[in-house]
Amino acid sequence: MTRAAVAVGRRALFKDIVARMEQWNVSALPVLAGDGRVIGVVSEADLLPKEEFRDSDPDRMTQRRRLGDLAKAGAVTAEELMSTPAITVHADATLAEAARIMALKRVKRLPVVTAEGVLEGVVSRGDLLKVFLREDHELADEIRREVLDVLFPAPAEPLHVIVVDGVVTLTGKVTDGTRIPLAERMVRAVEGVVGAGLPSDGGLTDEG
Repeated sequence: MTRAAVAVGRRALFKDIVARMEQWNVSALPVLAGDGRVIGVVSEADLLPKEEFRDSDPDRMTQRRRLGDLAKAGAVTAEELMSTPAITVHADATLAEAARIMALKRVKRLPVVTAEGVLEGVVSRGDLLKVFLREDHELADEIRREVLDVLFPAPAEPLHVIVVDGVVTLTGKVTDGTRIPLAERMVRAVEGVVGAGLPSDGGLTDEG
């Protein structure tokens, strides 16, 4: 996540919000209460109704259907513009959990908060993708240490980890073949792994 998170207070004015988004090249800003708690988020989508309805006179059906957007078209402060409650993620959440929330809620940025809701930083889609820049040798070392050494401390023969462009292949024979599916799941859960070879592809095999 980015710890130097840009945010605004509830009384921030429309033009100041737009200027801050432009300055920091972000599409959304957390809105904070006086104690630092995240109480909402102002996004570009919250700001656009002001331009959309600037010189229009919506009919009654549109007024009923777009009541929230029409209210935001007349809003001037962050408190009036923000979407609430804010969609946030806790600092101890995994990257997979953050990615799942982003996908389900269709947001590009998530405020990262403490248990009390105080802003700690912001995680973006770009932050989540950076994990796939991990070096192959770094992934191999972690898989060997956190997966193979834990599940197969006494293999039938030396086990090997091959990582090419984030794709992992495990080779060798193990004494307890029932743990092979678990090994595959654990490998796929390692942050930065793009894919993992199946045992049927010539990977880990049971000695028996």
